[in-house]
Amino acid sequence: MRFQLLLAAKFICTFCAALFAGAALYINVAEHPARMSFETSVAVKQWALSYKRATWLQAPLALLGFAAGLTAWLLGASIVWLAAALLMGAVVPFTFIAVMRTNNKLLAPDRDLASPETRALLEKWGKLHAVRTSLSLVATVLCIWLLVRV
Repeated sequence: MRFQLLLAAKFICTFCAALFAGAALYINVAEHPARMSFETSVAVKQWALSYKRATWLQAPLALLGFAAGLTAWLLGASIVWLAAALLMGAVVPFTFIAVMRTNNKLLAPDRDLASPETRALLEKWGKLHAVRTSLSLVATVLCIWLLVRV
């Protein structure tokens, strides 16, 4: 039974990390650059819609991936599983500490949607999001490496 739980925890951690990384990478390489090709007022409106939807996908994946990796480690898996879990878990406080200020400024009701400051905030958001993407990609690579090593 313990072996099955350990296997399930490893799979869930890997699955969540890979899904999060894939979605985050798509945002960085396709969605955000495409959005930035529009005038700023259109780009920020599209960003706001996308942000609200992506939150409901990415936050649970980060938290579940963290919990599953931590569980795997607590069940006796390598400390590298804990490292992968911490990388996934780090996405959440990074979002609250570093990204949320930018998000709140972009979502402010009195924001001039066409201003150069709004454009700069969108550019900053893309760079901050790339940090989340990087954390999840490293976690995914670690998980996959741990699963395939013999």
